[in-house]
Amino acid sequence: MAQVVHPLLLCGGSGTRLWPLSRKSYPKQFAQLTGAQSLFQSSAIRLAGDGFAAPMVVTGADFRFIVKEQLADVGHSPQAIIIEPEGRNTAPAILAGALTLDAITPGALMLVAPSDHVIPDAKRFRDVVQAAVPAAIDGDLVTFGIRPDRPETGYGWLELTSTPSGDFDPIVQPLKAFVEKPNLATAEAMLHDGQHLWNAGIFLFSTTTLIAAFEAHAPKMLAGVRSAVSNAQSDIGFTRLAEAPWNNLESESIDYAVMEKADNLSVIPFGGAWSDLGGWDAVWRESGPDATGVVTNGPATAIECENTLLRAEDSKQALIGIGLKDIIAVAMPDAVLVAHKDRAQDVKNAVAALKADDAPQAETLPRDYRPWGWFESLGTGSRFQVKRIVVNPGAVLSLQSHKHRAEHWIVVEGIAKVTIDKLVQLVEENQSVYIPLGAIHRMENPGDVPMVLIEVQTGSYLGEDDIIRYEDIYARGQGAKG
Repeated sequence: MAQVVHPLLLCGGSGTRLWPLSRKSYPKQFAQLTGAQSLFQSSAIRLAGDGFAAPMVVTGADFRFIVKEQLADVGHSPQAIIIEPEGRNTAPAILAGALTLDAITPGALMLVAPSDHVIPDAKRFRDVVQAAVPAAIDGDLVTFGIRPDRPETGYGWLELTSTPSGDFDPIVQPLKAFVEKPNLATAEAMLHDGQHLWNAGIFLFSTTTLIAAFEAHAPKMLAGVRSAVSNAQSDIGFTRLAEAPWNNLESESIDYAVMEKADNLSVIPFGGAWSDLGGWDAVWRESGPDATGVVTNGPATAIECENTLLRAEDSKQALIGIGLKDIIAVAMPDAVLVAHKDRAQDVKNAVAALKADDAPQAETLPRDYRPWGWFESLGTGSRFQVKRIVVNPGAVLSLQSHKHRAEHWIVVEGIAKVTIDKLVQLVEENQSVYIPLGAIHRMENPGDVPMVLIEVQTGSYLGEDDIIRYEDIYARGQGAKG
């Protein structure tokens, strides 16, 4: 019987290089960048089917419901969703996944994959994974090397012991060395010598092999992660790692913590197309530029442009480029990026500048996603704010109150079940209800279509942290998101 491979999808990170579309509040893996599904959904679909178990996911608390919802939308149920109290880079996250899986299926094969990569030929990739299985069973830590097509300085590289075949047959060989992100001259030399591949950050190994590697090379981290896993709490279908031991861990990559020190490393080449969408130049490249090198998305129009990406994210916008060459222009409702394509890797500097100015655009999208749906601000003043709120069918907001604001709700689509103190009533389309300051209230959608309402807030303070929760089916605790 064939050995089953258990995917572990890494689903953290802030995706600052794809700002303003990708932000800390809703990073790039959840966005539809190059297709009908999000990058995360595409990753789950790619690693499914014969020979693959249901995925495990490691993510942050703010994204746990997005993960669950996006998997459900493509017909997948996760084996586990593991919640990191804080991001600690890839080594602790991967080890937590391995310890969790090993407790369920001792010695299982685990495939570690970032959730924000683009691999168009999913079958070819699955076949390469299966070709790597025997080496992983024999105790190797197998990494996947990507055939390079340019002297990329933004990736780490892998040095091989022998040159892959012309057809890039998936044959496992010992890995000679990891190579840090090179300068351009070094990258050009590696591209042409045939002995180097890009490091995709994808690994296959048994849980037994990985745990033994941490015992040998990072025992302190192993002890801390083991404590976080053994003291984890089950939370309405999620696994919350224990905060105290987790937050004391060093933030380290899997390469630095274990891989660069191990002597049982192997590499298998993958000759298909691949991208980590690490910048807007990569999105331009993967989106299929036309004969003039132009890519447009949304309500965007290019006039006499060359090698340019124009992307507008709001249907009410009109983004026009005239005579542009080698330009990236991305328009969001609250922020616009215009950059030379050669400066795509510097977009993170814009995020840093905005953070220094305490600008909300640095990390927060205009649309705020919650487990029950989403909301967006339509207008603000010194003592008022107007929001559009969309509540999914059957969803229920927390029973809550506010210290500093009153609210007026107008239902514009669907029907709302509204609780105000002891009064419970149905509010239909074109009807409204007033929530006095301090009243304990809740809204829910009892219907089978999304419910949309307009909320008008008035008061001395309108921040999202002005909320006291009394009951919440999503167990979010207190605070803006809990």
